[in-house]
Amino acid sequence: MRWIEAVIETKSEEIEDLCVQLEALGVPGMVIEDEVDFKEFLENNQQYWDYIDEELEQRFRGRSQVKFYLPDDMGGAEIIRRIRSKLGLSPQISYVADSDWENNWKEFYRPMEIGHRLMVVPQWESPDTGDRIPLRLDPGLTFGTGSHATTRMCLCQVENHSGPGKRVLDLGCGSGILSIAALLCGCREAVGCDIDPKTPDVAMSNAALNGIGPDRFQVYAGDILADEVLRARLGGVYDLVLANIVADVIIPLTAMVRRFLVPGGLFICSGIIEGRQDEVESALVAHGFEIVSRDCQEDWYCYCAK
Repeated sequence: MRWIEAVIETKSEEIEDLCVQLEALGVPGMVIEDEVDFKEFLENNQQYWDYIDEELEQRFRGRSQVKFYLPDDMGGAEIIRRIRSKLGLSPQISYVADSDWENNWKEFYRPMEIGHRLMVVPQWESPDTGDRIPLRLDPGLTFGTGSHATTRMCLCQVENHSGPGKRVLDLGCGSGILSIAALLCGCREAVGCDIDPKTPDVAMSNAALNGIGPDRFQVYAGDILADEVLRARLGGVYDLVLANIVADVIIPLTAMVRRFLVPGGLFICSGIIEGRQDEVESALVAHGFEIVSRDCQEDWYCYCAK
């Protein structure tokens, strides 16, 4: 089936009224792209990132528009005619097919060799992995596909430090990729948590793709920094604690991570943008950690500390 993609440029303060008018004319749903909303979202959620992609900022710069999709048939054409005649607006029109939505995004994900043993494999691919361990993944809606430098560095460290009998705690686990890698590399069990409520379903689905069930992997949703009940549920005695998040979360974590580690356990943290690494190092040292190794790729840092 083919769809009409219609875009109407407007002003930020006029978006709400425009959406009401479009709904009255039969538009079933709309996508709003607004620079003001984008900036407010960034300002109100600064604790979750240290870096915003320049292409994303450029995409929203000066933009206030409403986008909607209609079936490319007589009904869709009639709604476009009403918008033109009753509102005096001329939407920008293009056309997309179901197959475009379903499959085109997949071209950005290809099997990736990481470290000495792992190969991250999108669910729909069937490559020859050779001697490498395939880590199958459906990118889904959460962070962690292996393509970002922070995840690659963490995967290499997980590969290096995993082993039989070890338990892993994955803080900010996203897609579950780090926990799954640890389990595939020989660890006994893993526990993950993430502030995103979608994470448990996504991470457990990815684990299932790799033959890993809830007997070895459990995932919780919640804010470990604020929720003592969650911290109690996570328990202690982990050999590895992983945190691929951002500096503003890692820094306060350094004060509480020790409670989750066995003596001599390793804290692997990444997601630290250039310019924040000294703050993270200082926090680690201040809370009694010895930095075992540090890595830097593409202006991002990863630390192993014990």
